[in-house]
Amino acid sequence: MSTLHKHIVSSPSSLVVDALVGVTAINPNAAVDKQHKGEGMLTAAVCGDVFASPNANQVKRALQLVENDKGTLMVVKSYTGDILNFGLAREQYCAANPSKISSLKFVVVGDDVSVGKKQGEIVGRRGLAGTVLVYKIAGALAQQGASLEEVHGVAQFVADRLGTIAVGLEHCHVPGTEPGSSHLKDDEIEVGMGIHNESGHSRIRPIPTLPDLVDKLLNYLFATPESDEDRAFIPWPKKGTRSCVLLVNNLGGLSALELSSVAKTVAGKIGEAGVNIERMLVGTYMTSLNMPGFSVTLLLLPQPNEGSISKEKILQLLDAPAKTPSWTWTSGAPPRADSPTPSARSGATTSSLKKDNVPVSNQFSDSVRHACDALIQAEPEITQMDQIVGDGDCGTTLKAGAKAVLDALNKPEFASYGAVGSISQIGQIVGDAMGGTSGALYSIYLSALAQGLQGALANNSGEPTREQYTDAAAFALDRLYTYTRARPPSRTLVDPLAAFVQSLKDPGVHLDQAFEVAQRAAEDTKKLPARVGRAAYVNAEAVEGTCDPGAWGIRCLLQGLLKGASK
Repeated sequence: MSTLHKHIVSSPSSLVVDALVGVTAINPNAAVDKQHKGEGMLTAAVCGDVFASPNANQVKRALQLVENDKGTLMVVKSYTGDILNFGLAREQYCAANPSKISSLKFVVVGDDVSVGKKQGEIVGRRGLAGTVLVYKIAGALAQQGASLEEVHGVAQFVADRLGTIAVGLEHCHVPGTEPGSSHLKDDEIEVGMGIHNESGHSRIRPIPTLPDLVDKLLNYLFATPESDEDRAFIPWPKKGTRSCVLLVNNLGGLSALELSSVAKTVAGKIGEAGVNIERMLVGTYMTSLNMPGFSVTLLLLPQPNEGSISKEKILQLLDAPAKTPSWTWTSGAPPRADSPTPSARSGATTSSLKKDNVPVSNQFSDSVRHACDALIQAEPEITQMDQIVGDGDCGTTLKAGAKAVLDALNKPEFASYGAVGSISQIGQIVGDAMGGTSGALYSIYLSALAQGLQGALANNSGEPTREQYTDAAAFALDRLYTYTRARPPSRTLVDPLAAFVQSLKDPGVHLDQAFEVAQRAAEDTKKLPARVGRAAYVNAEAVEGTCDPGAWGIRCLLQGLLKGASK
């Protein structure tokens, strides 16, 4: 009988919802939508499962709940799954509510300074505890009645001046999992930790004294183009007074006693560096479950006449009252026993994409079926690839999406949709069935493909032509690029997808020729270094010679589509 990690709550399946309900018990201003797993610190905070982003439907539900006349700002931590799923929700919400497009803004916060600019060129900086300062400052400004444009501008300004570095004595324990061998030796510490239990940037052995450790961490945060160009993320001024906000964050497993000692040491070292600390926040703001470690965040405050907001205004927003327990607040009211589900302010729950009157052809349905069959048959091969370069679930994820689409194709109501409606429905189906990064990528592309095809068919009631499909495919690729930095050659599914779409633009290229180009692009991924996704954190030698599983999945899908189209 296996022994699990010791936790008071050992079931990860109910942990997130139970914790949110606990928040509402002490905060009468909060409510939980249990079905979509919503509201929290902000007007709406959307939670996924442990170490997973929420799916697009959960995010859309939050957008419906907070719909208002002034608009909505989406603040997203810079992780691929979060950006894709929040981005997909944004696209689907705008497609269903065209009048709301201009009233929905998007800010991605990446404040990690541990990974240099070169290594993180595509994958970007991770969102860490500094995101909390964006939440607080933007939220206070919105509370004061500022316009969406003002709130968005200030949120982006703050995000651009943040830096965070984290350190841990050990990785966290995920409830419901078996203990494994320790990630770190007894005399080792890891710098550059994330919040999803991923490995850090480097390890230090033996463990330095706290003052020496803080010196090392501040070297990352104080980097300038002269001292460390690769990590010069915070725009420190060369002249004038340097002022900052300091946030010392408990990653989950430090005692309050240790955290206070850390804060004292960090503040002293910052003072020695000649930087004024205008505000100092110490507490548990963003955790990685029970990770024994901490993070240090600096927000560089503007000098006089720098930017659109003054230092005094930022501090005033930071000091403004916030009705949330995690911001050291008490309600002054007894606990609430119930947790009612709020009613959505928007009645829009379905897409308004055009359902064209011409039913899809048998060739369309056959192509989709063959594509799904191809992905199902390729599952073992794709899984094997992903076990080498990723977390091993790419094959099963694609298989789950393919099976869900096949199930939908067998339902009578699916036949009532035209090409636009069918593609839109498939996009929603794979987003729900696959989840994670792959589900969001596929769903964003298919949703955008439906949008592009809708525009192409505006003056045509017949079945789409190849030219219209090609234009829509190119449009969808451009929209996908909005939410991912991957560009070919990138060792991702973008490589064969972009190769196929680009080939189709030539009217003289047949479908089988376009597929051959895409297949070569997928095969060539085995020669490329990993710069995106989990493979970017794996030793380069470990991935060499293995095709990217996502790219190979696109290759198999296209092969199936071609088989159906050639009948």
